[in-house]
Amino acid sequence: MYKAIIKPLLFRQDPETIHHTVFNWLKLLLNNVISKSLVKSFYSENSKSLEKELFGLKFPNPVGLAAGFDKDAKLYEELGCLGFGFIEVGTVTPLPQDGNPKPRLFRLPKDEALINRMGFNNGGVDQMIERLKNRNPNQIIGGNIGKNKVTPNEEAINDYMICFEKLFEYVDYFVVNVSSPNTPNLRELQDKEPLTKLLQTLQDKNNAKPKRKAILLKIAPDLTNEQLDDIVEIVSSTKIDGVIAINTTIDRSNLKTNDFEVEKMGAGGLSGKPVRQRSTDVVRYLSKKSNKSFPIVAVGGIYTAEDAIEKLEAGADLVQIYTGFIYEGPGMVKRMNKGLVDYFSKN
Repeated sequence: MYKAIIKPLLFRQDPETIHHTVFNWLKLLLNNVISKSLVKSFYSENSKSLEKELFGLKFPNPVGLAAGFDKDAKLYEELGCLGFGFIEVGTVTPLPQDGNPKPRLFRLPKDEALINRMGFNNGGVDQMIERLKNRNPNQIIGGNIGKNKVTPNEEAINDYMICFEKLFEYVDYFVVNVSSPNTPNLRELQDKEPLTKLLQTLQDKNNAKPKRKAILLKIAPDLTNEQLDDIVEIVSSTKIDGVIAINTTIDRSNLKTNDFEVEKMGAGGLSGKPVRQRSTDVVRYLSKKSNKSFPIVAVGGIYTAEDAIEKLEAGADLVQIYTGFIYEGPGMVKRMNKGLVDYFSKN
């Protein structure tokens, strides 16, 4: 029903506007314990074979929602009713910011893809904390942290530290986002020296806590093999807990959408089916290069159980979805988990 009726109606509207409209609908629909329970029972696939212990956490299943969908932690509880094993909120910055000018989100239906140049639009870390204060402790929530646009790279560590400290007691793990293409010069922080300094500073603060929490690094798909080698070295030297591969790409090659339409959309990160293979390649490269010495969370072009299995077989421990969720609808998580149950039973 979603793909035949609901999606065509949604896709007639501006992507960003309908995103917020759907958020409001879900808030209204799932505004009480009974409706949440009913929806959760319908969309969840419960099986011991899906459970995964990682980072000192017990994930009910390996399929999570990637950062960017619930930037301000406004809907994590309702989204958790749709079968996700974990939800990642953010990217959040210390101060509120509007992000880039609109329009900044575009659909490429022929490619089952999106282009976005949102620019870390969010209400700031203090607003996020207010929404997370009464969260269900049984739901796994990750906090994806970044820097404000106006903060120069030389002072970026301060922004990440502010978010880390303020969010520490409210999330279960952290993701350091230095790989979005939509904040000017942000990706320069992926260079070996500044990235090592940033991660080591966060890790030192983390290790000083009575009980530390996992820190993961989210990387761009546009890194060379030499840069991926640096990532492996940095993870080893700083002893952070893992990598999320990958963020959106600036590459526009081999798209089905015609070049004129793509050029008209302008700059931004491409996500969805066009990045599926690159995501798998990066996961496989990191897994082999590191001798599987750290966990990997795979993101990019995951629409089906077969896509998720491809990532797991390449070396991923968990998967996250975003664009596929928009194109496939809420039933995809259950379908994916059912397919994974079958896969795990045979392997």
